[in-house]
Amino acid sequence: MGLTERLAAARAGALVGREPERAVLDRMLSDAADAPPVAYLHGPGGIGKSSLLRYAARQAELGGRRVVHVDGRFLDADPRRLEEAAAPACAEPGAVLLIDTFEQCQSLEAWLRETFLRRLADRAIVILAGRVAPDVEWSLDPGWARLFTALAVRPLDAAESDALLAARGVPAEQRGPFVAFAGGSPLALSLAASVPAAAPGAPWEPTGDVLTTLVERLVGDLPSAVHRRALEVVVQAYVTREPLLRAVLGEEDAGTAFSWLRQLPYIEATPEGLHPHDAVRAALGADLRWRDPERYDDVRVRVSLAGLRAVRDAAEDDALLRVAEWMFLFRNRGGPDELYNYRSHPHIEDTPLRPEDVPGVLRMAEEAEGPASAAAVAYWVRRRPEAFRVHRYAGSRAPVAFMAVLRLDAPLAEDRAADPVIAAVWDLVEATAPLGPGEHLGIRRFAVQPGGHQRPSPLMELISRRAIGEEMRTHGRAVTFTVFEDAGRWGRYLAGAGMPELAAVDVGGRRQHVFGRDWRRQTVDQWVRHRARAAVTPVATWPATAATSGPDSRLPRAAFAEGVLEALRTWHTPRAFATSVLLHSPLVPPGSSDPAGDLRGAIITALDAIQTDPAGVKAHEALTAAYITASRTHRAAARRLGVPYGTYRRHLALGKDRLVDQLLRQPAPVTPAGRGRSLTE
Repeated sequence: MGLTERLAAARAGALVGREPERAVLDRMLSDAADAPPVAYLHGPGGIGKSSLLRYAARQAELGGRRVVHVDGRFLDADPRRLEEAAAPACAEPGAVLLIDTFEQCQSLEAWLRETFLRRLADRAIVILAGRVAPDVEWSLDPGWARLFTALAVRPLDAAESDALLAARGVPAEQRGPFVAFAGGSPLALSLAASVPAAAPGAPWEPTGDVLTTLVERLVGDLPSAVHRRALEVVVQAYVTREPLLRAVLGEEDAGTAFSWLRQLPYIEATPEGLHPHDAVRAALGADLRWRDPERYDDVRVRVSLAGLRAVRDAAEDDALLRVAEWMFLFRNRGGPDELYNYRSHPHIEDTPLRPEDVPGVLRMAEEAEGPASAAAVAYWVRRRPEAFRVHRYAGSRAPVAFMAVLRLDAPLAEDRAADPVIAAVWDLVEATAPLGPGEHLGIRRFAVQPGGHQRPSPLMELISRRAIGEEMRTHGRAVTFTVFEDAGRWGRYLAGAGMPELAAVDVGGRRQHVFGRDWRRQTVDQWVRHRARAAVTPVATWPATAATSGPDSRLPRAAFAEGVLEALRTWHTPRAFATSVLLHSPLVPPGSSDPAGDLRGAIITALDAIQTDPAGVKAHEALTAAYITASRTHRAAARRLGVPYGTYRRHLALGKDRLVDQLLRQPAPVTPAGRGRSLTE
């Protein structure tokens, strides 16, 4: 067997799946009476269109047919070149004409359909392959509708992806991360398989070379920086609608970018909005994070803030789905058993508590958490029935799960006596984070599903969505809590989301664990920004010592440093700057008539003070160019300063550290009584 034959055989053996497409091609090659003479394979780059063309070519040659190969890249959209290249198919009966990368000569589609294909020899068949879907005229024309078929080439499923990796010699124990990354793209799977295995216990990650090749092959050249930015938004968001692009790109570019996106072969337009193919999402996201971590974070923060606005602006019936879309940003943050799937659950209804639900709710509470917890449920059903949400399967009136989010603004003796968890929560608040005038606390007190109590499920997913949506849409909430029996499953996830465990309470012999946070130390808007960043620095969201009034002003260093960086990032967005956690720190004197102005003054004073040596001068210049004079990107700031990007990044990192240190050492502003406060006391 010669090299050509061996190569063809190896390629044929590597083709995995594609049974429906191969069945159509086989019928065409066998001259089946019901087979169309023209087929059009379409799908994004790297999806396997060329592999199917090679399969058709080999089957045709084995059947003794003449195969004519044409590559659209070399036609220059010139019909004469196509006529010349495809001439044998017009002369030899039964010839098979294969035209690959048809998107490169898409302008010839109408001429091909109306003129050229009529010249083909008897029994000749044509198979086109391109990234762009075929013109609708193929199906509108009653003649072509019976002689033409469009075959959308979809991503491989998990089993097919695993089989492809097996064919490439990847050991079974190493395939999982490759399958997760590739999103069913044969190209991505093949490139991932070429990366050396990670060290034992180390997570696998694609190399820069793999990412560069993937982006070039999957996406290709982009018209402009705005178009690239639009794609970066699409691959972060669960679904993209035009308002999201407006929030990130601005009014001027959003409409044009959205229209462009919906035409791309690797973007699926659905009733929800635009979804990228999984391989494109994974490759572009990983490439941007590797290539420009600062911009990666910036895109995620903007998408996260737009998601928060969407939740707040949504009608009640849509709010839970908007929360799920926002949570998609954090799908790789180690949720319990990969809890969330970000879609609606039409088979489950989420409704207010009805009087006829009460017996079932009490029965579920006793079954799941015991009689003492059921007694607490009964108390709150009488006292705050509006706090309860009941879940039932569509078409059924019987409750299958329930939750309750209580809003409390004052400790009442009867509440403490009826519910030991609420008693413990009020003790905690009064000791460490007392409420101020007009403030209240919220607590997701119950989350009950009998059977697999508090285990991940669609029911628990809806309960979590409701609780998060409540925090995002509620005004005046100072502190919030959530209660779980299953702390082992949920504790790590909640701690990562900024809700450490604060107490464990005995309720009828069973331990219920209370997790909480103080929104005065990190507002919802700040939390949404902070959580979106790739490397999340822990922020202390609950005071460690008793407070005298309002939020504790003595922030731990990590929280203080994060507050400084957030103030720099929001320097030119006054509304966001006005929510800075540092406004409650000693950088701002009590009773200030302009707390935001005082905070800006303190930061500028500290920024000027770090210029104590040549390194400090360069650090000052980097911080000023990045945040105060607001260059559009960090690379633009480096160019403006005339230094290499790597050097700029070192100066910037040094500047951040020195600024935080200076602010911590800096004498606090004089209070009305004439005495300053130490920032580190």
